Amino acid sequence: MTSQGHSSDKTVRASLDNLLRIFTVPEAPESTLGRLDQSISQNMAGFLQQHIVAEEIDLAEIEQDFTDTEIPESALLVSEQTDFLLEKVVAQSVHTSSPSFVGHMTSALPYFMIPLSKIMIALNQNLVKTETSKAFTPLERQVLGMLHRLVYGNDEAFYQRWLHDAHQHLGAFCSGGTIANITALWAARNRAFGPDGEFRGIAEEGVYAAFKHYGCEGGAVLVSERGHYSLSKAADVLGLGRAGLVAVETDDLNRIRPEALQAKIAELKAQGIRPFGLVGIAGTTETGHIDPLDTLADIAEEHQLHFHVDGAWGGPTLFSEKYRGRLAGIERADSVTIDAHKQLYVPMGVGLVLFKDPAALNSIEHHAQYIIRQGSKDLGSNTLEGSRPGMAMLVHSALKIIGRRGYQLLIDQGIEKAAAFARMIDAHPEFELITEPELNILTYRWCPPEARALLEGAGSDQAAEQRTELNELLNRSTRYLQKTQREHGRAFVSRTRLTPKRYDGQPIVVFRAVLANPLTTEAVLREILIEQVEIAKDAALAPVRQQIERLCQT
Repeated sequence: MTSQGHSSDKTVRASLDNLLRIFTVPEAPESTLGRLDQSISQNMAGFLQQHIVAEEIDLAEIEQDFTDTEIPESALLVSEQTDFLLEKVVAQSVHTSSPSFVGHMTSALPYFMIPLSKIMIALNQNLVKTETSKAFTPLERQVLGMLHRLVYGNDEAFYQRWLHDAHQHLGAFCSGGTIANITALWAARNRAFGPDGEFRGIAEEGVYAAFKHYGCEGGAVLVSERGHYSLSKAADVLGLGRAGLVAVETDDLNRIRPEALQAKIAELKAQGIRPFGLVGIAGTTETGHIDPLDTLADIAEEHQLHFHVDGAWGGPTLFSEKYRGRLAGIERADSVTIDAHKQLYVPMGVGLVLFKDPAALNSIEHHAQYIIRQGSKDLGSNTLEGSRPGMAMLVHSALKIIGRRGYQLLIDQGIEKAAAFARMIDAHPEFELITEPELNILTYRWCPPEARALLEGAGSDQAAEQRTELNELLNRSTRYLQKTQREHGRAFVSRTRLTPKRYDGQPIVVFRAVLANPLTTEAVLREILIEQVEIAKDAALAPVRQQIERLCQT
């Protein structure tokens, strides 16, 4: 590619020949992009450590590099754009694969994902239709069958019958858990308010006509108060309104209370609102807890509700022979969400939803004459998204290369590492464990010994007021500790807000640790606590520490 202008000009002349080159001629191995490609492929961890800046830079400062909205008339050299990305984007990205990044549901990826991702991108298949995906279509169906079998455990004859049937679907691939949850509740809504006599169904006539025909004031889906925000989006998108997602009280272990659920169902029916869906959670986002799925399946059956399990996080626990019993009842769900980009260890973003009944997705089927025609095996007829990449290839590869036993080891070590971290926190005089891990997520906070003594003291009215004030001070401390540790750049633990029963529902700010990265060790976790203790000594926090001490002495 030829440059124009003086020697410092980094643009190239726009010509058809130059444009064709970027579609047909690869970058040379010794070029900037070629060397970058080799560095990532040969040593991904080393590349990330070398290029990602540790210290936090304020987002407002980073934004200054992205203020120009003019599309350049002359094209940049590939090397120039690569240098820009390295300096301004890669350097200010989050090192999500770091062993000390334990704040969110991301992890290190297997090395084989890089070259396989290149194949997927180079092929550029579109899973909306077989004309643009060919072998990727049966491959995606196979992956859905593999995970369907993990959840539902049907016999070989079932999968031979339904796996590649043009009119039935064991599930759908999506870009993530949000679309998967929307798809599940979309199908549930369309079946609950389906065609009946002259009424052509909610999909054809809309929610107003559907509610009128079925003699109700509205529809509702029930979920615990720990339900993921994607469910609220689903209620909004499906025309139920956000009030149509009804939150149910949880117990001390952040699990839905069945008796409260039964009361809420009765209350809705008395108001003329028709509940049609019930969501159980297999691994809540904030605390990793699991609803009593078997009991929820009973309640769903009693009230003829579509029972959906949001297993975006915890679904892969089914790989573990030791811990899969914690998900007992998931096999009774009408649909199940799993996020492959979480504990199946594939890149962002791919999720999927599985259906017990292979005909369930027919309720949302759409067709067009130029594409996804009636009777074809085109996958786009039963997915909310149209054009989709062939991410199933990466999930297929992960399932084959890691295997059941490999995933079992990953799941087991994550759960056991969380239990070890909980013991570490419990034994430390300056921390309080807020939620015990059921899977591999736990919450805790900084709480010095004198504060702990006051919080555990006798329950007079004055002591209750003191505890409330103390918790507010500890909330301020936890926010400061979490933000400062993130800015130091050596470790990252997220934070959230819970309402523990032990503090009468008072909002408590807590650290949230997610332990899915196999590279995270107990030594790394000890260092995280050591750093938090050191940050607690900061001069900026001194006034709060003094207030805590005075309160505890009264």
